[in-house]
Amino acid sequence: MSAEANERFQTLHELVKAARLKLNANIWDYLVGATETETTLRRNRAALDSVAFRPRVLRDVRKVDSSGDFLGRRVRLPVFLASVGSLDSFEPGGAATAGRAASAFGVPIMVSSVTEPGLERSAEATPGPKVFQLYVRGGAEFVDDHVRRAMDAGYDAFAITVDTAHYSRRERDIAKRFVKHWRARSTGMDFQAALSWADIARFRETHPKVTLVLKGIGCGEDAEIAVRHGVQVVYVSNHGGRQLDHGRGSLEVLPEVVQAVGGKARVWMDGGISRGTDLVKAVALGAEMVGIGRLYCYGLAAAAEHGVKRVLELLEDEVQTCLGLLGATSFAAVERNQLVAAPPVTPPHVHSAFPLLAEPERGY
Repeated sequence: MSAEANERFQTLHELVKAARLKLNANIWDYLVGATETETTLRRNRAALDSVAFRPRVLRDVRKVDSSGDFLGRRVRLPVFLASVGSLDSFEPGGAATAGRAASAFGVPIMVSSVTEPGLERSAEATPGPKVFQLYVRGGAEFVDDHVRRAMDAGYDAFAITVDTAHYSRRERDIAKRFVKHWRARSTGMDFQAALSWADIARFRETHPKVTLVLKGIGCGEDAEIAVRHGVQVVYVSNHGGRQLDHGRGSLEVLPEVVQAVGGKARVWMDGGISRGTDLVKAVALGAEMVGIGRLYCYGLAAAAEHGVKRVLELLEDEVQTCLGLLGATSFAAVERNQLVAAPPVTPPHVHSAFPLLAEPERGY
């Protein structure tokens, strides 16, 4: 199937199209949609598209190293599969299928606490690097139990999502009266709303040896507080535009978070990453690892494990092309002055990085 997938999918937009043809309308809208006006989603793309490159030439770029650093170990790309709820809606194996693909390619996956087949079985399918991500649905005992289980299962780090104090109004779902199965049986939302810095302090005191990731940081002030609490990874994310409406694009937020952290913690980021050029911009602006969400879900829906792996292969090809044409032999060789502000040329939307797809009002 791998060779067949390589032949069938030679561009990323072909995987998006194949996913659209396989998924029903409710699941498709869950995947591509965001909250209320979907402004934050569009600003993710606008922020990425507002950066242009200044290439350097006549440099020997015959060999380009596009590997990255994940918690001190080399990975094939500075990319991870971001935590996505209900992955089993796109393919029955869910996080197990995605985890196998990530490990086969050589990058990490962050497994959501609200996706099948659950914490342990997802880990069993993922021999490579992995992070467990928790939505807090209980008190201290609930959190501690998940930490213990995650460490016993071999996860390299533990992430707590901090941008979901209230569940957002995702109007694509509401208008169709569509309720995701995991959402329908979800309880304990008040625990997420009550989460505070005191809980982070307690976590650090209780689990001093666990690498803690805070997912959903949206400003420099909170990044600085996170560092003071001993958080090892500050994760810039706006939930793919699915939580707070009218937020800023993640790439716009990234530099202030990097400055606030001041090298005292690792900085990860997600938000609208759709192309190799997006990845290069994010790393050049200070992200050590970059999450992809919708992008790998298209591969998962289109062709299961092989589809996810194909997304990563195509992304790697785009990255190496971008680095080489910038005159850089690695991410570290990209100079900060090679990125400059520029006006976007395409109105931003969820698929504006794929001009060969139909316009969004026609179903994509």
